[in-house]
Amino acid sequence: MTPSISRSRRVAALLVCTGLVLTGCSRSTGSASSGGGRAAVAPQQPEKPLQPENQNQAAAPPGAADAVPAPTQIAGAGGTAQVPPQLPAIQRSIVYNGSITVRVDNVNAAADRLVGLAAGAGGFVGGDQRTINADQSTATVTLRIPADRFSKTLEDISHVGTEESRQVSTQDVTGNVVDLAARIQAQQASVDRVRALLAKAQTIGEVTSVESELSRREADLESLQGQKRSLDDLTALSTIAVTLLGKAAAKPAPPQAAQGGFLAGLKSGWKAFTASIKVILTVLGALLPFAVVLGVPVWLVLWWLRRRRTTTGGAAQLSSVTAAPKAGSEG
Repeated sequence: MTPSISRSRRVAALLVCTGLVLTGCSRSTGSASSGGGRAAVAPQQPEKPLQPENQNQAAAPPGAADAVPAPTQIAGAGGTAQVPPQLPAIQRSIVYNGSITVRVDNVNAAADRLVGLAAGAGGFVGGDQRTINADQSTATVTLRIPADRFSKTLEDISHVGTEESRQVSTQDVTGNVVDLAARIQAQQASVDRVRALLAKAQTIGEVTSVESELSRREADLESLQGQKRSLDDLTALSTIAVTLLGKAAAKPAPPQAAQGGFLAGLKSGWKAFTASIKVILTVLGALLPFAVVLGVPVWLVLWWLRRRRTTTGGAAQLSSVTAAPKAGSEG
């Protein structure tokens, strides 16, 4: 084989390989273009539906569903509405006050019976004032009764004799009770903070200053607690004022309602003026004996001093007059 023939074969083989390579590249480019076209015209996949916000949050720990009441679901035209859970009703704090007037045959025996009614209801007698005068006897008994026995005890009292009048009033102090409870809690936290500062105090000056502040805050806390106890007592125990009248005893006059207007102001001012005059006259009457006892000697002393001054002045003037002629004769 000659060198020219072998060279021709190598050139031919090189051309064949180059053609195959170019053919493969053109096919791959066409496939990519067709794939891109298909991707461009391919329909978009439907978006994933939105999830509720609570599904994006972390899962609640076991038992959390029991701790928080589930909201009530109400089906409507627009879907299902969620209603927040209802809070428990607040227990109302009510102060009950009542007054009743009963006419009886024996005031003393009826008053003793009231004491028994109070003890039977779980209460006690807050006041007992009696005036025994045959058929004109009267008594005023104040009973402290548990609030849940108020109505029944009032009915029992009306059966002691003949009821003549009754009055019942209530006062809702729930707001005051809640406010005092919150203030006590805040004041207790304040006292605890000051006590913590006292434990960290190092110098005598710091200890003295912190103790002074602690004493002030503890006093405020005790005052609030005292108000709370008093309010709790009023709500726990109702008050019933009972007036017992004998057969011939006069019924006490009802208290007059407060009046207003110009005439009421004029009447009040006149009463204040007359009361002031009475006070002034009373003071003058009290000072008059002292003025008589002390004033007479003082007046006598002043009269004697004035007379002495007058006598001394007249003698001096007479001596000056007699001395003047003597001086003229000598000249």
